Amino acid sequence: MNDHRTNLPASPTLGTRIHGCTDVYFIVGDPVAQVLAPEVFNPLFARFGIDAAIVPVQVAPADLAAFVKTAFLGKNIKGMWVTIPHKTSVMQVLDHCSALARMAGAVNAIRRNVDGSLEGGLFDGEGFVASLGYFNISYAGQRVLILGAGGAAAAIGASLALARNGVVAAEVAFFDPTPGKAAEVAGRIAAATGTRVQSVASSDPAGFDLVVNASPLGLRLSDALPCDVARLEPSAALVDIVMKNQPTPVVRAARERGLNAQPGFEMLIQQAHLYLDFFGFSEAAAALRHDADGIRKVIYPTALQGEIRPPPSTFFPTP
Repeated sequence: MNDHRTNLPASPTLGTRIHGCTDVYFIVGDPVAQVLAPEVFNPLFARFGIDAAIVPVQVAPADLAAFVKTAFLGKNIKGMWVTIPHKTSVMQVLDHCSALARMAGAVNAIRRNVDGSLEGGLFDGEGFVASLGYFNISYAGQRVLILGAGGAAAAIGASLALARNGVVAAEVAFFDPTPGKAAEVAGRIAAATGTRVQSVASSDPAGFDLVVNASPLGLRLSDALPCDVARLEPSAALVDIVMKNQPTPVVRAARERGLNAQPGFEMLIQQAHLYLDFFGFSEAAAALRHDADGIRKVIYPTALQGEIRPPPSTFFPTP
């Protein structure tokens, strides 16, 4: 299996930390082999003395609602990260969610409040927008094509379409091969933002300034490319949010053309502090806002380690 995580430095062994008072968080998806959250957050919990652990759980779509409701009956199950393909469908079991989550129609985190209610948050889009700054990719006044119309795609589109200090994309277009899926997401975001948001009939990237692969294509090395790289504009940028097999074939192909093409790790890194704030870990969140290079060193594959910018200070203590 070509999984970049085989080259990662070992994380602290969970078995040495878990005991009867440990709070448990799940990351729920189908599949879950590609998830990086345990490798990011378990070391953070250890670093900050947080008595908690995050564990991946593979749950089929048909069982999702029953699983979430049942899991939260456990007194020490305090929250969940949510990944593909559940970010949209899990909305049906929530009591509350953020305004951004309602607009996108998706969440990627769930917490149980003191009153027992389940509340959802959405951070993918905010993390993605912040990652563009890290990569020096502008989206202000740009035409953006998002390949895929699932929860992460909707979150990214919603954040790009929202004006922040006067910065907003000129156009956000969605393509998804499932009939009607892209149009439904685009219509909801357009109605909430006033930005030009639409669905398009193909994955043709011609004419777009930024192309985002938010589809599952790339999880398997045998997958077709999500778009025709030869049709990318000479000045275009590309971001592939797939968390496995990076740099993916589409990233490599775009770089061979001399384009600014980036993996999606930074989207996760730039939203890590938002997850921590959401779950009440304010000290850890503040530290990550100051310096997240420790996480980069953990999750960037060997082939991309040289692209990590020199940190202002070392986040994780040197052994």
